Amino acid sequence: MRDKGFEQQKEEWFPQTRLGKLVKEGQVTTMSEALASGLPIRESQIVDALLPEIRDEVLDINMVQRMTDSGRRVKFRATVIVGNGDGFIGIGEGKDVQVGIAIRKAIDTAKMNVIGIKRGCGSWECGCGQGHTVPFEVKGKTGSVEVRLLPAPRGLGIASGGTAKKVLEIAGIKDVWTNVSGETRTTLNFAKATFDALIKTTTMKV
Repeated sequence: MRDKGFEQQKEEWFPQTRLGKLVKEGQVTTMSEALASGLPIRESQIVDALLPEIRDEVLDINMVQRMTDSGRRVKFRATVIVGNGDGFIGIGEGKDVQVGIAIRKAIDTAKMNVIGIKRGCGSWECGCGQGHTVPFEVKGKTGSVEVRLLPAPRGLGIASGGTAKKVLEIAGIKDVWTNVSGETRTTLNFAKATFDALIKTTTMKV
């Protein structure tokens, strides 16, 4: 549940970008319109305004050490996904000496990376015509991790575990077969590879 301070912060938003001003003025009312405008999302409040039901989930928190002239510096790196469970998803990273601030930065970055994905019923076993799975086979790769998503019939669920399942659920995919190769213990690459596969649902032409 969002606290009152967060709601107050939303009310006091003064947009600094063109897209932000269009949203604030009510000329852009949906996330699809914002993405179709071609204007970059530079303010996380844009997503808050257009997708009030958006939620976030922390995938990973790592401690990053760096040697400098003044000694060793330690920061935390947070990886977060955001989505509304209905076709919109974003992923982001944030670094800071404090865990809480790193997570907040990651959430803001993820919101500014939000994309809309295409869903359909690409499974020959189903043919229901509803948007419950991926419309066709897609692949995504980051580092050594490669993720392949295949259309699945209704009722199967997400045939995957761990990081990929979280990413697919928050994107609004209900049924899918997955095939994964590479070093899946690297949470960041696993999440990004799954995210990359979802991007292909909008960039591939049939």
